[in-house]
Amino acid sequence: MIFILLQLIFLTSCVSGTFVVNVTQTSYQAEENQNITLEWTFSTRRDTSLRSISTICFLFAETRTYVLFHLLGGVESPESQDPEFAGRVQWDKDVLTEGRLTLHVSRFRTSDSGFYGCDILVTPDGTNSRRCWLNVTAAAELQTQRPTESPLPESWRDIWIYVGLPVTAFLLFLFAAVFVLKVFLTKSPYWKIYINEDVQTMSSLENLTQII
Repeated sequence: MIFILLQLIFLTSCVSGTFVVNVTQTSYQAEENQNITLEWTFSTRRDTSLRSISTICFLFAETRTYVLFHLLGGVESPESQDPEFAGRVQWDKDVLTEGRLTLHVSRFRTSDSGFYGCDILVTPDGTNSRRCWLNVTAAAELQTQRPTESPLPESWRDIWIYVGLPVTAFLLFLFAAVFVLKVFLTKSPYWKIYINEDVQTMSSLENLTQII
């Protein structure tokens, strides 16, 4: 750990204004157990060799700081890596001399949220660093969804709106009118007189039939 701190002080003291380090994304969003690729870019020359590149990457979490990745003279130093990230970080060796530091981090945890920063040193060009933010959320629980009926096509809905509704309203109105008329006629005195006359007529016809 003392060696890492000394190297960090050395890198910070060698910051060069002409040497530029950037992040491809300033913020990332991930879910628990998801894999994310973090990438930094930096200025290089055509004759930049792998041995001239060193870097230390950190996670500045809420609780403490973790060593995510350590590369010294183009050679990975796994003993400097924090046990929390052991076996979870892979890097692309082929693109490093092209000015791309790519870290593939797997099996994220919610405690991995925080700022990820890399201090990159290219000899003799200089050194610089950049940070990005990563937020890890808990994995969403799977919810069983009930099968839903497919909605009616637009044409059928139009037919129902312009034809079905008016016809239904007309039938309801007709039924109500017949019901009211029936009630009115049943309670009307004229209707009772008509019924009495009809009954008397039927009685006369029956008597006439018996006589014949």
